[in-house]
Formats: sequence, C-alpha cells, structure tokens
Amino acid sequence: MRQTRWLKGFIPLVLGLLLWVNGCATAPSKYDQVQQDTTGFGTPSAVDRKAEQGGTFNQFFPDSQGDYQVIPYQEKKGFAEYKLQRGDQTLAMLSISDTTSLPAAADKYNDATDTIAGFPAVNQGTTATGLLVNGRYQVKVLSRDASFTQADRVDWLQKFDLQGLAQLRGALKPSQKAAKAVESPITPTSPLAPSRPALSPELVPSPAS
Repeated sequence: MRQTRWLKGFIPLVLGLLLWVNGCATAPSKYDQVQQDTTGFGTPSAVDRKAEQGGTFNQFFPDSQGDYQVIPYQEKKGFAEYKLQRGDQTLAMLSISDTTSLPAAADKYNDATDTIAGFPAVNQGTTATGLLVNGRYQVKVLSRDASFTQADRVDWLQKFDLQGLAQLRGALKPSQKAAKAVESPITPTSPLAPSRPALSPELVPSPAS
C-alpha cells in the first residue's frame, strides 16, 4: 500500500518535470524573438522590385559557336551570367545586369567617349569591358584568361543581341550622346566602319597590364 501511494505521488512529479524540460528546449529565447522581429527592419531590398527577372536576359546572350561554348552560370533577379569556354578552359564571363538596383553602375558611362554598336562603352580595370544599353542594362565581358584580350571582349560584346535588349519595355530612351554616337561615321552601320570597333587609346590596356 505504501509503495502504491509513493508511486501515485511520484508519477505526477515526473510528468511535470518532463513538461518543464520540453518547454525550455522548444520555447524561443527573448533574444531569438528580437532577432526575428528586427531582421530586415528598415533595410532596403538588395534588388529593386522593378528590376527585370534574370531569365528575361537569357534570350540576348550569344549562342555557342565553333570551339566556343556559352554556358549558363548564374541567374537571379536583375542579373544573368554565362561562362565562355573553349574545351575545359573558361576564357571569360558574359553578363547582363539591370542597373535599376545599382545606379552607380550606370553612372560610370555618363562620360564615356567610346561606343560599341552605338552604345557607350568603358573599360573597367584591365580585364573587363562593358557597355550600357539605353541607360539601364549593363552588358559586360570579363576576361578569365590572359589570352582573352580587350579586342576579344569587344568582339563578344557585339555578339549579344543588343538591339533586342534595347526593346525591353523597361529600357530608357537613348540619351542624346548615344544618338550622336549612332550617327557618327565610325559605327557598325557605316560602310567605312571596321568589323570590330576600336576603343580609344585611353581604354587600351598598357603592355604591362
């Protein structure tokens, strides 16, 4: 009888202890709750909600040709990137980005004195060349191998469907500077234009680079 009474009193005690331990293990601490409540509070989105979907840009990339393979690499809102490979060697990265989320990326073209296919173009360091389509879409080629020169970057920039990209609904109207560049005598539409538009001497990498 005494053992039975002892068990009757012990069982509720054990059950209560188990419930208490389980509650401590699963209940979030006040610090967890504060972190949850403040995550993203007042922080702007990294990508503007008006930016184009990365998948929209896929149609404007060059196709694989000859020994060169153009391979999808990364895609996210406002950005798409492909690898340019020859065999197992990555020669360059090709990308299109919507500068709506990063206006500073478009600002560097404001004073561009060179054009590719009628669009303002600049070198970015010694390994990248980019152009800006209608004030919004940056098309860039980044060398990943020393054998892939600036001339190669310019050549592959022209292989993008730049005119198609310019027709996107979100594209801005061409600036007066871009319009003048199209009318200049050295453009791809001119009979005197070289097959590969050259950038100015200021943009040509030095032999040391």
